[in-house]
Amino acid sequence: MEGALLPIIVFLLVYVALTFELVNKAVAALFGVMVLLIMHVVDEHEAVSYIDTETIMLLLGMMTIVAILRRTGVFTMLSVRIAALTKGSPLKILIFFSVVTALLSAFLDNVTTVLIIIPIVIELTRGMGLDPKLYVISQAVISNIGGTATLIGDPPNIIIGSKVGLTFNAFILHLGLPVAVCFGVGLFYLWFTNREKFRPIDTDLTKLFGVQLLLEKIRNEFLTTKIDRVFLTKGLSCLALAILLFVTQTVTGMSPGVVALAVAMLLIMITNIDVEHLMEEIEWTTLLFFTGLFILVGVLEEKHVLEWIARNVFLRVGDNPYVIVLMVLWVSGIVSGFLDNIPFTITMIPIVKLMLESTPIPNDILWWALSLGACLGGNLTMIGASANIVSVGIAKRHHVDISFLDFMKLSAVITLITLVISSIFLTVFLWVSL
Repeated sequence: MEGALLPIIVFLLVYVALTFELVNKAVAALFGVMVLLIMHVVDEHEAVSYIDTETIMLLLGMMTIVAILRRTGVFTMLSVRIAALTKGSPLKILIFFSVVTALLSAFLDNVTTVLIIIPIVIELTRGMGLDPKLYVISQAVISNIGGTATLIGDPPNIIIGSKVGLTFNAFILHLGLPVAVCFGVGLFYLWFTNREKFRPIDTDLTKLFGVQLLLEKIRNEFLTTKIDRVFLTKGLSCLALAILLFVTQTVTGMSPGVVALAVAMLLIMITNIDVEHLMEEIEWTTLLFFTGLFILVGVLEEKHVLEWIARNVFLRVGDNPYVIVLMVLWVSGIVSGFLDNIPFTITMIPIVKLMLESTPIPNDILWWALSLGACLGGNLTMIGASANIVSVGIAKRHHVDISFLDFMKLSAVITLITLVISSIFLTVFLWVSL
């Protein structure tokens, strides 16, 4: 590991800055890269070669599609319709919104989903005299579970799929069932442990009339702008086209990154949208953050640091495939709960590749273990996933204070339950595969 000391120190300092939010995450990652460039640890050409352009293209494409779709008002319209369907029932609010949150998170991104759902959930529950905390935390947790099911649902999956070459269909085929079970069990746990809070509202006519007035107020508040049906049709058609091309990737040979960016450009052209204003809605900070991390981890890999970690930490557990799979799952789950799962996933990919060279495990099971651990582990704490942080931030702006312990009291048990379910699934899958 000659010349590895400085890259290690830089990487650890960046990680500390990310964990404690000392500076902007993109600034932290790119400053680390600049230090390595200035100290001639890596040159510009090498640095660029470490960037996974497939991941960047996929993220940029999906961000653009979602930003345009958000302007159609379709997400707000959907949320308001769901609010009306609940008819003021606390349990229906939990179930209906959870289903919508899980589905949106699977095909969009978690942060976009909670930005759409959380404000309406807070408005609805608070107006009914309910405590919004439970509902805010539940939707954040569900968004992370739902996002685990697909290639585009959660950043760790995007990274794994791009780096390893796993298809959109492969994610749904292998993770759809365990995620569906995790969703059902997690929802049951939320209801069972808070049964008193989900009892039907008072049957008093005055109270019921008040709920109806509240639903009408929400409908009027969130549907003040007229829906442009032509614009909406174009947006939904392009989203459907993107998903179709994701599903038929093995036939078309088009990578997810190419599909997302091509459809995004098509949507911009057919809607004739103001590109300059649209660019303001793209999460450039996230894209730059990914770029910096890819370079930092690429340098560590080039200096054989990750190989050393793999051989002296992960490969010391022996060659029992069951132990290896469960270790990757649980280490990923616990670490992702306290650190950002994005840099962790980027760091783990080359380590997992080295583990597979030593102990080949069939059917990409080790990659599914990394995906399940990194995505579901984000529910462990309030800082474990971006959707959690955003949800708590929205709640605070609506004067709903959720502490670190408030979040963890509910989310930690669900995280452990989902990791146990994933352990059972992976163990059975491995047993069948061997």
